[in-house]
Amino acid sequence: MSATHALIKEIEQESASTIKMLERVPTDKFDWKPHEKSMTLKQLATHIAELPITIKIAATTDYLDFAEKSFSKPEINSAQDLVNLYQQSTATAISALKALKDEDLNLNWIMRSGEQVFFNAPKAVAVRTVALNHFYHHRGQLSVYLRLLNIPLPGVYGPSADEY
Repeated sequence: MSATHALIKEIEQESASTIKMLERVPTDKFDWKPHEKSMTLKQLATHIAELPITIKIAATTDYLDFAEKSFSKPEINSAQDLVNLYQQSTATAISALKALKDEDLNLNWIMRSGEQVFFNAPKAVAVRTVALNHFYHHRGQLSVYLRLLNIPLPGVYGPSADEY
């Protein structure tokens, strides 16, 4: 199996549990956050829904410079909006990976803001670290947010305590 195909399979595998998690985000709690320094529930869920776009950016560019690029904020008014955004972002990521040759994963990719470099490594490492690991980290945070709000959690890698 090619490296790009393996990444696509992983993204497809993870999507079902992510969608179940996003479907449970309550609109009436969008402004809730567990700590003053935390993102709101809506900010976190929107970030998760958008993160697959990072895969496309890493696959199709040599760098991302936050000083050069501004990102528009999608209009999110419901859990279904989150799911739709996630599905669009994921489809875009998969399409970009399908167009990428395995050897292109060895090309360098940089994430920076002007002169400040945050990440400088091969595209394969960027996809894994900046996109996927980052994504899983925030999905885990979302599960904690939902638990603190007493929202039953879906299983991710098997049934959750709420599904017994």
